[in-house]
Amino acid sequence: MTSFETVLPRDFRVALTRPLRQFYVSVFISCFALGLTLSLYIVYLHNVHHFSVSFATGLLSMGAVIGLASSGLWGTVTDRIGPVPTMLLIGAGSAAALTNWAFIESRPQAIVAAACLALFNGGGFGPGATLLTRLCPPEHRQRAYALNFMMVNLGVGLGGLVSAAVVDLTNPLTFRHLYLLNMVVSLCAALVVAPLWRFGRALPVTEHDPATAAEGWSTVIKDRILVLFVAASLVMMIAGYGSMEAGYSLFVVNEIHLSVHDVGLALFFNAITIVGSQLFIASRIAGRSRMRVLALTAVTWAVFWFTLAATLAIPKSLALVAMCGGLVIFAVGEALMSPVGSAFVNDLAPEHLRGRYNAANGLIWGVASTVSPVITGLYFGNGLAHWWPVATGITALVAAGAFLALRTQLSPAQDGLNA
Repeated sequence: MTSFETVLPRDFRVALTRPLRQFYVSVFISCFALGLTLSLYIVYLHNVHHFSVSFATGLLSMGAVIGLASSGLWGTVTDRIGPVPTMLLIGAGSAAALTNWAFIESRPQAIVAAACLALFNGGGFGPGATLLTRLCPPEHRQRAYALNFMMVNLGVGLGGLVSAAVVDLTNPLTFRHLYLLNMVVSLCAALVVAPLWRFGRALPVTEHDPATAAEGWSTVIKDRILVLFVAASLVMMIAGYGSMEAGYSLFVVNEIHLSVHDVGLALFFNAITIVGSQLFIASRIAGRSRMRVLALTAVTWAVFWFTLAATLAIPKSLALVAMCGGLVIFAVGEALMSPVGSAFVNDLAPEHLRGRYNAANGLIWGVASTVSPVITGLYFGNGLAHWWPVATGITALVAAGAFLALRTQLSPAQDGLNA
């Protein structure tokens, strides 16, 4: 078997139908839009509008709470009206919120804009994950999520590269233009996904089954395996994306004293690593323990945070190299995680509750985005910023232990050993 056949087996290539390819194009476009501003939230508020770090991180936490509260609602909406109508509704609301965010001037305006953004961003994960299960056969689900994550990072990486070339801390208009461009490109992604309506409508399964029609969030919450998985994933996300969003760019700019352009450059290395390694890693972990893979993800993230802490003790030129290298390691962890997390949840989920199960999985991001800014704000606000990456790395190691403990509760099939 050739290397190409190993990475993209023929049966998977056959499964890449036109609707599925169209879905991936929409993912790439929407994530390119996201990449334009992904790492700029705190910098935009603190360094451009001169709001305090505590206000900026507090606003991020407030938005995360709103996103968290709305995630369950979007999961129910997805099951009721289908993933594509839900995605279009979210896209329209997000476009309006981004326009508002681009023109903030005062604290009240920032609060309203952040709340609107959070409301619609709270539903961003579940509908897409649900639609992907409609477009791909179950036996290819794990590899399909890997390819999806590759497209996510290709889009985010290119968006970050554009952002690094355009943004200028001395010219606030560059930030406004980036957020408006984010809005326009996001609408383009919605136009691409709209023709998939026939695949993303609500399924009338429960109309003919009174027993399942009565099931809802109470059924989801009673799924003990799902709850344990969400808890372990939450700890990992606090030590991963939550902390990256809350404090990474702030730490690089204000503690290591590198430029905002260096932030975008390092994130581009991260994205390129994922794009280059994702399908290879997905083929290597097929049939292996999903929980061990997730534990390994947490360990790689711990290595990244410890590397970031070490950059404080070396010259700036070497710090940039170390930071880029650390984000490459972080990217390997992301590539390990992406094929198994969503596939695990969707293997657990019954079809009529799939939107809610994916929303429950998406709650991880909301809670992590709520808790991480608070933790970050405490470290930065009390003169302990140098210890923040070390503490975050230790948290990642705790997550690794949680996944290994969860593994003992799973059947071999649930753990992906028969995948």
